[in-house]
Amino acid sequence: MKNKAIAIIPARGGSKRIPRKNIKLFHGIPLIAYSIKVAQDSGLFSKVLVSTDDEEIASVAMEYGAFVPFVRPAELSDDFIGTGAVINHAIQWLKVNNFEFDFICTIYATAPLLKKEYLQKGYELIKNSDAKMVFSATSMPFPIQRTFKLTKDGRCEMFTPEYFTSRSQDLEVAYQDAGQFYFENPNKNFNDIPFGKDSIPLILPRYLVQDIDTLEDWERAEFMYQAILTQASKREN
Repeated sequence: MKNKAIAIIPARGGSKRIPRKNIKLFHGIPLIAYSIKVAQDSGLFSKVLVSTDDEEIASVAMEYGAFVPFVRPAELSDDFIGTGAVINHAIQWLKVNNFEFDFICTIYATAPLLKKEYLQKGYELIKNSDAKMVFSATSMPFPIQRTFKLTKDGRCEMFTPEYFTSRSQDLEVAYQDAGQFYFENPNKNFNDIPFGKDSIPLILPRYLVQDIDTLEDWERAEFMYQAILTQASKREN
């Protein structure tokens, strides 16, 4: 009998902008522990596998119950290797070692705002569709049609100037990758780019989405997490 799904959390040790980001304490807990715990709490995964090149990250991941069966090879651990190659390496390891699965779910180690109910909804979506991928997404906070860039002399140049006089409520809503999770059916292939017709976006509220690439991102995510805790406490009381 096949397992429902296996989660893979890629966690490289060489973060530059936030040193040791994946195990830096976020509200007193290593950041990666949030992704491990939400995957475990979802009840979807037979294994929560962490792919890392770093012994300390491996140790922390195992402390929180993750499966860390290998150290990622050096050629898959530099700044220029994409997540896809890392996930494919983990999938091949699982196949060689006779693990069976219907779906793979990549969960980023930098997703402390992820809720288990969205993982569960994502699993139901991919299980009951012919999609190759179901991934977390959210709406853009400002109409992309009204955005502009800076010219070499520091002036403005709109990307789509024809929308300058349009009311924001009349403009089409745009969405972006939320950078939290990606369910994939390994038995299907992409016939389009990943953010195309073979994929289903699961829309998350914006207050649960924050990239953590810089220290400013980190501080904002901590504020957002604290606000969520405060709101939950008020509801309980």
